[in-house]
Amino acid sequence: MASHLPLFLEGEVIKGFGRGSKDLGCPTANYSLEVVKSLPKETVPGVYYGWAQVDAGPVHKMVANIGWCPFYQNKEMSVETHVMHKFDNDFYGSNLKICLIGYLRGEMNFNSLDDLIKQIERDINSAEQKLEETDAQLLKSANIFVGKAS
Repeated sequence: MASHLPLFLEGEVIKGFGRGSKDLGCPTANYSLEVVKSLPKETVPGVYYGWAQVDAGPVHKMVANIGWCPFYQNKEMSVETHVMHKFDNDFYGSNLKICLIGYLRGEMNFNSLDDLIKQIERDINSAEQKLEETDAQLLKSANIFVGKAS
């Protein structure tokens, strides 16, 4: 997968299952199935890190899960992005641009909701550290975030 990174995605934020905020304390922005189906066939399911921008706002750190979320047994593949920033409101209908720059781990199943939450916290901490690296910082100003084609 590393040969296909960075990977840029863009699309409208749709309403998901509502699990991120309610169950996990980790709100996620979900893309439509159309965006998910546009992923390169070589995309490996798992947790990625990178940068995200809602509409024309600032660029923030993010983690994203691409796959079926085994704990919840999703029937369709999804891309669920946790933007590492506290937003005052939901942003359904907004345009979300993301730049996936690194792969943290493959999808996993968990014995309990608590185990899943602990892993999400570890993933966020790992992403936070990796996004401070010089190479990662360079992609924060990628063309996708300034309205140019990349």
